[in-house]
Amino acid sequence: MNVTPCLKKPELGSASSQNPNTCPIQYIVQIISSKWSVLILRELLIKNCRTHEFLDALPGISTKTLTIRLRELEKYGIIERRVYAEIPPHVEYSLTDKGRQLQPVLTVLKQAGERLLQQDACHCSINS
Repeated sequence: MNVTPCLKKPELGSASSQNPNTCPIQYIVQIISSKWSVLILRELLIKNCRTHEFLDALPGISTKTLTIRLRELEKYGIIERRVYAEIPPHVEYSLTDKGRQLQPVLTVLKQAGERLLQQDACHCSINS
């Protein structure tokens, strides 16, 4: 089998159907490779989250970095931001249908990590 590498870098928010030269693997890696992105997705697979819930669940992430990562994932169409008209404002993040398609990827990462660490299931609730 002869595999030709995809040379074009996918643009933020683009999909392979919009750019036939985008490598699907590269596209997924671009989405999840930013520091904290996988852990943000892990939390959203468990439940919808507010900003303070991310900050509690992800020790070491700054508010600025969290905001940047959430915006990136939103631009890709992986998560959605819902603002509730309350005082104080209530903002909640959830996975879109497109974002839920990443669950099998994260499940395989979890299973591989458990095998490499030689441990039983971890505390996160991603279904195996």
